[in-house]
Order: sequence, then C-alpha cells, then structure tokens
Amino acid sequence: QVQLVETGGGRAQAGGSLRISCTASGRTSDLFGGAWFRQAPGSEREIVAAISWHDSDQTHADSKKNRITISRDNENTMYLQINSLKPEDTAVYYCAASLNWILPTIPSRVDYWGQGIQVTVSS
Repeated sequence: QVQLVETGGGRAQAGGSLRISCTASGRTSDLFGGAWFRQAPGSEREIVAAISWHDSDQTHADSKKNRITISRDNENTMYLQINSLKPEDTAVYYCAASLNWILPTIPSRVDYWGQGIQVTVSS
C-alpha cells in the first residue's frame, strides 16, 4: 500500500505562483508514475500533469503546460508549480500514483489517490 499526502494549497492572487507538494509513503518502490489532477465545482476531475516516479524520464502536461511544472525529488515527494495563476485554476488538486508501468494520465489508470487539497485563486 502507498499513502499520498498533499500539502501547500490555500489562497493565492491571480498572477502569482503556487507550489503544492505530494509526499508518498509505504511501498513507494512499487510506483511507476505520479500525477496531479484537479476538480473544480461542477466539473469532472482532469489531468494537470504526470511524471514517472523514480526517474522523471517521462512527463505529460495538458494544455496548461506553459504555466505548469511537475517535478519530483529523491525523497518520494512530487511537486506542482503553477505560475501566472488565474481564477479558473481554483479547484481541489489531487495527487495520484500508478503501478504497472503506465503513467496515470486518466483516472482509470490511478492506483492511489491523495485526499485532495484546495487551491483558491482570487482576482
């Protein structure tokens, strides 16, 4: 089993930057990929970015990629940096992780979810 815990959310101003973190514990050696999803009220959960967990060789970023950076360190923590924040970035952000040699770019590929963390961007 793997546990994922997000930290670093909260309120930010439009135009600013925010970094959120996800720390994994448990059988982290089993992980292949990590990802950030987000879900705004009334919307479906959507992929923000994904990365291979242990070597960072593979990354995936959606249309928001010019403002988004996904990264990881060697201590089982994954990060999401969002620059030039917009009010439409307001959402609950979820950390996700996958097994089985596949990046978790859609919810059905996710084996573990974090509890989610609120990010609110005001104009």
